[in-house]
Amino acid sequence: GAEGRIQRHAMADEGASPAAPAADAAPPAAESAAKHTPSDFLRSVLGRPVVVKLNSGVDYRGILACLDGFMNIAMEQTEEYVNGQLKAKYGDCMIRGNNVLYISAQRR
Repeated sequence: GAEGRIQRHAMADEGASPAAPAADAAPPAAESAAKHTPSDFLRSVLGRPVVVKLNSGVDYRGILACLDGFMNIAMEQTEEYVNGQLKAKYGDCMIRGNNVLYISAQRR
């Protein structure tokens, strides 16, 4: 009866305790990264240099001017790269969101 419940409760505590120190020992970088959402990232790179890679493999590098919930993107000072080679330069550029594979913050 009661002894069985107490024993099961104690075993459950033993099983949970080894995991608790590991969770507390998580590096600060992992904790801060876990708090960032994709929306946070996109807000942080607005007005900054980015690389936008399309599903076709073409890269566009420029200043992220704005974007919407569909990932439609407006860029300024845009350069088009195909296979790593500069192919064209555009003043302003609009990219339809369904073509976007990823957006990456560009190193300055």
